[in-house]
Amino acid sequence: MKVEELLDHLDPEQREVARSLNGPVCVRAGAGTGKTRAITYRIAYGVHSGAFAPGHVLAVTFTSRAAGELRSRLRDLGVSGVSAQTFHAAALRQLSFFWGTAVGGTIPPIAEHKVALVSQAASELGMPVDRVAVRDLAAEIEWAKVSLVSPDNYVERAASAGHGEIAGHSPHEIPALLRLYEDVKTERHVIDFEDVLLLLVGIMLDRPDVARQIRDQYRHFVVDEFQDVSPLQHRLLQLWLGDRKELCVVGDVSQTIYSFTGARSHYLARFTEEFPKARVIELNRDYRSTPQIVEAANQVIAADRSEGAVSLSSQLPSSVPVQWKEYPDDEGEASGIVGEILTLKEQGIPLQDMAILYRTNAQSAQFEAALAQAGVGYSVRGSERFFSRREVREAMVAMRAAARSGAEGDLPNVVRTVLRQMGWRDEAPDQAGAARERWDALNALLSLAKEMQAKRGAGITEFVQELEERALMQNAPEMDGVTLSSLHAAKGLEWEAVFLAGMSEGLMPISLAKGKEGTAEERRLLYVGITRAKQHLQVSYAKGNGSRANRKVTRFLDGIWPAPEKKVSRTTDYRRRKAQARTDFTRDHPEDVELLERLVQWRSAKATQLERPAYTVFHDTTLRAIAIAKPAGIQQLGRIKGIGSTKLEAWGEEVLDIVNG
Repeated sequence: MKVEELLDHLDPEQREVARSLNGPVCVRAGAGTGKTRAITYRIAYGVHSGAFAPGHVLAVTFTSRAAGELRSRLRDLGVSGVSAQTFHAAALRQLSFFWGTAVGGTIPPIAEHKVALVSQAASELGMPVDRVAVRDLAAEIEWAKVSLVSPDNYVERAASAGHGEIAGHSPHEIPALLRLYEDVKTERHVIDFEDVLLLLVGIMLDRPDVARQIRDQYRHFVVDEFQDVSPLQHRLLQLWLGDRKELCVVGDVSQTIYSFTGARSHYLARFTEEFPKARVIELNRDYRSTPQIVEAANQVIAADRSEGAVSLSSQLPSSVPVQWKEYPDDEGEASGIVGEILTLKEQGIPLQDMAILYRTNAQSAQFEAALAQAGVGYSVRGSERFFSRREVREAMVAMRAAARSGAEGDLPNVVRTVLRQMGWRDEAPDQAGAARERWDALNALLSLAKEMQAKRGAGITEFVQELEERALMQNAPEMDGVTLSSLHAAKGLEWEAVFLAGMSEGLMPISLAKGKEGTAEERRLLYVGITRAKQHLQVSYAKGNGSRANRKVTRFLDGIWPAPEKKVSRTTDYRRRKAQARTDFTRDHPEDVELLERLVQWRSAKATQLERPAYTVFHDTTLRAIAIAKPAGIQQLGRIKGIGSTKLEAWGEEVLDIVNG
């Protein structure tokens, strides 16, 4: 591919980003506008044109997953050797390399968690050490460190940031905790994650020779999600640059949802104040979401008016309307969403391309129970890490053995053979649970193998290298099953269908949100949730829980949520939809009506016997398909959508008896 041909894959604004090889460059990119694509092609164009030496480029991301995705895309474009890392990973690598020279000895171990350290410091000061208090105190310590707040100026800075009491303690009591926490770390000979950046900043300030070596190594910088940069990260970036201006940043102020951790969107919004001659490029063509979803997103965020915000313009054809659903209670919301998921699945949307998003992690339990009851697989973001699962570790060992033995041939076939030796089978278990989770995890490896072969013609050796890199960066492949995720954890991801659940006052905005800034951040969080959806979006809330039905829809949807129609009960609505489906079937398949009725009667009796909802036996769509197909045997019955091996074994003969009269 010729260098200029790279640009043929970009729109005019993305092409401008790719061609802007000399910094400073500020890219204000709305959700779904291809910001990762733009910066990836910018790096690839710079390398292939000779403007960048790969080893001199440092691309900084905010998650290991994003770093892995960037490296993968660069490899697809024939570029290797570029360093794509998080701020902490890049800083730790440099700190480890220069520690012996600048400090002497070996770098202290990093404490994986602050709980024990904070508990000891708080206990010595007579502060509460229960789980909630320690969590809040640890969060305040992290905020102070990334915000470059010292014990001496904490009271003033905390007041300006709107921080009040922390775990029941006034701002005047926190400086003592900040000092003692550092003493505890010194006693234990450990450092924390924030220290990695702070120590590197200190070394670069104290040792011009070290700073010079780092600047000689990295001469071109790209920073993704620049709206999430903290004062500490910004200071380190300044030191990396020195007096150079070779910096390209990309971000979206409307997706600033981490201010509580120290993120400062004004570095992006006011980039030209720091770099007066910077080129500013806006990406507002949304290639992810339909016009209906984009309109909802723009309406929600309009009241925010963040400096430097971008208004999206969908580039996709018009599609289905956004759904707005009010449910009587939490259980009804969960079961209603699962019903919608089953309908979309029947329409051909894979489970892994659907997600249920909510404000707090505690909300996931209701949806997990409803999905499990319906036999629908799911994965919860933020639960057990993918590469920590036993079956995944065992599979990686087996893959390495296959690579060492010189296994050849089609990569998916090689991987499939290895997985089958571990007991994996082509067809997933029907029911949710441990067996299904194991199957989903191993199937995700096979899906990754198919993707790598399609994109790069990869073999087993390259596949093993990819897995090892992903494990190091905790960049898990997609698993087959509905994703359950908090809104914060969903940032940077996308799905064909998204269900935004629990969108009521008290949850959105969360009751803990304080002041104008806290409420504005909650609005941006809702905006992030809406813009995760590609084609289907349902926004819902439950009127109450139990006998109390006093919840109201979030204020952020005032003027957007449709005016209430004449109310009908959930039962009436269900009956209407069922009657319409029956009418359509009778009109189109009159000869099959009698058989369908017999199948419905059988399903009702079976559901009563099992004490389960009827749709978990067979969905209406499946029964209609059986009535039309009239399968003559088990194999034909098994080909009908919605009938897996477990259901086939349990009820196949009974269904065939009904079909055969």
